Amino acid sequence: ICMIAHVTAIKMPTLHRHEEEKFFINAEGRKESVPSIHDPATRELSVVVPSYNEEDRLPLMMDEALDYLEKRQKRDPSFTYEVIVVDDGSKDQTTKVAMTYCKKYGSDKVRVLSLVKNRGKGGAVRMGVFSSRGKKILMADADGATKFEDIEKVEEGLKNLQPWPNQMAISCGSRAHLEKDSIAKRSYFRTLLMYGFHFLVWFLCVKEIRDTQCGFKLLTREAASQTFSSLHIERWAFDVELLYIAQRLRIPIAEVAVNWTEIEGSKLVPFWSWLQMGRDLLFIRLRYMTGAWQLETRKCN
Repeated sequence: ICMIAHVTAIKMPTLHRHEEEKFFINAEGRKESVPSIHDPATRELSVVVPSYNEEDRLPLMMDEALDYLEKRQKRDPSFTYEVIVVDDGSKDQTTKVAMTYCKKYGSDKVRVLSLVKNRGKGGAVRMGVFSSRGKKILMADADGATKFEDIEKVEEGLKNLQPWPNQMAISCGSRAHLEKDSIAKRSYFRTLLMYGFHFLVWFLCVKEIRDTQCGFKLLTREAASQTFSSLHIERWAFDVELLYIAQRLRIPIAEVAVNWTEIEGSKLVPFWSWLQMGRDLLFIRLRYMTGAWQLETRKCN
């Protein structure tokens, strides 16, 4: 298995942007070049929203997020933000829906990055992170399952990690405290799959974080740059590799309980998606262990 994992490993996924992905369309309909995470930060917060066929669920999340962010900015004019919706090659009207918010709030606050083809959730988040301007970068799912105001909880978690070594720290939203209630609503089969996945995560990759898969994570700009530059997995298990990389780089990580509600319309197919994730977890461990994968810092071009 080690030999197969090593021989079949692609050293690093391409970070090349298609020509159309080097620009976003502003509120006036003109093209503007996307910034780079390697540039100095010019905003307090960037919110990256990976979206694939989310025309129905995205509005609820965007309304809640922007309502919170606008109110916070009114209370504290020094607080600046941007929301980056990354359309991951959707086949529906996700980009069109997101652009309505760009036109309403302006392209300085809401930007839509449309990918030419589907990269997977991890690939979409990375493209958004690499196009961000924030000192802190929040990953937030398009379904709005986590209450957006809980950003204050993960911010507090990040603050409690100070002093940050090399300005790097990560605060993860967690649903672990809701596990007993969720088990009562799940079938025995799905509960078995969940426990099996948690065991594999603990056994192979990440031991200190109970919920690696919550899509509500806050990173300092430096931590985001370092971890996403080395990321190989671009689909569902990318969160695990992200935290595995962070642990290897000795980046401090906080886990903070957040409110979470299951929203219909998930793209996760329980058995097959978890089978794929189980395979990815094994390959994460084996490929780093055998040196097939290395921690590298690269720029997206």
